[in-house]
Amino acid sequence: MKFLRQTFESFRFAWQALRSNLLRTMLSLLGVTIGIFAIIAVFTLVDSLERNIKESLSFIGDKVVYVQKWPWSFGSGEYQWWKYFQRPEPTYKEYKFLKEKLENAQAIVAMDFKNRVTIKNGNNSMAALIQGTTLDYNIISDVPIEQGRYFTQQEIDVSRNVAIVGSDVAENVFPGQDPIGKTFKISGLNFTVIGVQSKKGESLINVGGNPDIKCLIPYGAFAKMFHSINPSIDIAIKGYDTDEGLLELESEVRGLMRTRRGVRPLQDDNFAINRPEAAAQAISGIFVVLTLAGWVIGGFSILIGGFGIANIMFVSVKERTNIIGIQKSLGAKNYVILFQFLFEAVLLSLVGGLVGILLVYLLTFMSLGSLTLQLTTANIILGLGVSSVIGILSGIIPAFSAARLDPVIAIRAK
Repeated sequence: MKFLRQTFESFRFAWQALRSNLLRTMLSLLGVTIGIFAIIAVFTLVDSLERNIKESLSFIGDKVVYVQKWPWSFGSGEYQWWKYFQRPEPTYKEYKFLKEKLENAQAIVAMDFKNRVTIKNGNNSMAALIQGTTLDYNIISDVPIEQGRYFTQQEIDVSRNVAIVGSDVAENVFPGQDPIGKTFKISGLNFTVIGVQSKKGESLINVGGNPDIKCLIPYGAFAKMFHSINPSIDIAIKGYDTDEGLLELESEVRGLMRTRRGVRPLQDDNFAINRPEAAAQAISGIFVVLTLAGWVIGGFSILIGGFGIANIMFVSVKERTNIIGIQKSLGAKNYVILFQFLFEAVLLSLVGGLVGILLVYLLTFMSLGSLTLQLTTANIILGLGVSSVIGILSGIIPAFSAARLDPVIAIRAK
């Protein structure tokens, strides 16, 4: 009860100090406000970017490796395109070979894409992304079916003309209709809709294409339309969760592909094994730089704000020296005086931090295209935590000086 009463008294003194010198307080808290705003704004931006990119990467799979002709590059060194240009394209026969031989794979898929293909249903048409794939694509990648169903083994085996369409395809090609069971044309051939994917919406990046404008069809049907000249595929392979870092899977894939292509022991691979997490790691490096920049910019502002709060506290001690003397003469302990001024410094800093967080919250209402900013609870707690620490560090010395005042000298001060 005594502690609560002392806390209330400290809060009352702090609030009076805020009200009595409002302009001075606002100017001093500006540094803390800008600092917290800079730090939390950067953290919010990084978290939102990371969430957006992870959602995009979910459509190319987790714990997946891709066997392709071209290696993915993220700015690390010179890209030797002339060397990779001479490599052969992965083939469907190689996919069948790997499917038969691999022991460390949970699923394996052959797939290929054809972009901006016009699909039609009567007078309704749109440019869509056509993707041919084998059965296990829903194990490799996220395929959220909102209506209808996924492919059956028989449909894949006989290359039936069936399709799973994206939400935008369903809305534009079959406006106001239930698309399940309806037919539409791809390159003059009729395809029957068996499923509709859930709407994903716009993303900052669309790895593997935007599923909202995609038509998934059996690979055999895709090959009949688009692989008459220079057939090539991407081979996606999903490993087991127990395979840490997919080292066993990657080693097995490399060995089998070298054997299949007759690559000699001292020769380099004539294929690429690409991993989605490499993209995530490259992007994480950018996030680290952004976060560091936020801390540096915000740190300088907070440092200035901390000095401003310390200055306010020294002035407060000077102005209330007489009151401190009266309190001590009436029996107030040193820790009570210390707590009063420390509480006031923390409150001042928290007010600045709250204003900074409020500005970040208002920032989340801004339209940034496909990127949606979201202020998380963790970032709010971080902002309040940093503000509290700054308040403690700024107020500890003035609070100590107030607590150590001699009551007789203090009470005579003017």
